[in-house]
Amino acid sequence: MPQPTTPQGELNVRPVSGSIGAEVRGLDLSEITDAQFEEIHALMLTHLVLFFPGQEKLTPKAHVEFGRRFGDVEVHPFLPKLEEYPEVTLIESDKGGKAEEWHIDVTFSPNPPIASILHLITCPPSGGDTMWSNQYVAYETLSAPFREMLDGLTAVHVLRAPQLGELTAEHPVVRVHPVTGRRSLYVTRMWTSHIPQLSRHESDAVLQHLFEHSEQPRFACRYSWDPHTVALWDNRATQHVAVNDYQDYRLGQRVTVIGDNPVADTPRRPNYERDGDERYYPRRVNARFGY
Repeated sequence: MPQPTTPQGELNVRPVSGSIGAEVRGLDLSEITDAQFEEIHALMLTHLVLFFPGQEKLTPKAHVEFGRRFGDVEVHPFLPKLEEYPEVTLIESDKGGKAEEWHIDVTFSPNPPIASILHLITCPPSGGDTMWSNQYVAYETLSAPFREMLDGLTAVHVLRAPQLGELTAEHPVVRVHPVTGRRSLYVTRMWTSHIPQLSRHESDAVLQHLFEHSEQPRFACRYSWDPHTVALWDNRATQHVAVNDYQDYRLGQRVTVIGDNPVADTPRRPNYERDGDERYYPRRVNARFGY
């Protein structure tokens, strides 16, 4: 299949795993044309996460402008930001910036991000890789009876933060991508509390299986960063995790594109109704008591 081309010549697009991810060279993200953006967008829909090495010229201003090509960009409610460009979130390893659990960004929001764009400024000399997992394939490799059970279920996603209290949102367990029309799993170990259509113990068992299933290496890529590499990922059909195997300083700057409303294509099932004396003892940090 021919590679997408730009007026400057042919893009070099190299898949980084069999399931997800591609490295793209031959492009300066600080000055892309509308046609080049359309090619990038098409590549993102195909590969789900793209890596652009050698982006030393990408300033915070250009970073924000690139994000705005996808939609409105977020000012994060509590993470540290650049003073001049509050849309740019600072991800610093010595200030809590080690997201070492698999997650989808900000699913506790009613409108989770469409995409995230991370510019790695400073990398440790070794370690500090990031992994992404393809949630289309995670869903498609479940058995047909299990997929049938999941369709129509929802999940509650919870953030507890001292600055904000508790933020929650409810989304389909299986969402439909608004552009591709494909179904993907949409639960995440970091934020998902429970499935309200199931008893809490059933919910725990189903979620634990889905977490372990969706995090398998066969659905994933692992990327080793060089300074000034930019990663762009589709937050609607991926999960990611930062590998915490380093001690040196690591700095990234992230722009996040405000999202859409996750939807399903099957009717929502009714909530589980518990017996009056039925009790639940949560084992997970973000699990809620009761129902």
